[in-house]
Amino acid sequence: MTKAAARPDLLDALLALETRAEAKAFLEDLCTPAEIRALSERWLVARLLDAGEMSYREIAQAAESSTATVVRVARFLKDMPYKGYRRVLDRLKAGASR
Repeated sequence: MTKAAARPDLLDALLALETRAEAKAFLEDLCTPAEIRALSERWLVARLLDAGEMSYREIAQAAESSTATVVRVARFLKDMPYKGYRRVLDRLKAGASR
């Protein structure tokens, strides 16, 4: 299997997870603690940006992140065609309002 073929397999593996405990166990097996911290940091930055109540500098401080990370996440949240952050943020908001 090539690296290119491994990406769809990883996506299928993520979609197969059914519980928070399964997701936690999979991430802990798959990623180093530093990688999990980096993913968690980016997700926190995305949520804080979406809330729209803080400056980039305040978000960087709250998330213990760099302003470069905040700018990068903001760019992906607003301008990039993938819309991954936006899709998940919106779904979580919709789920919370049920």
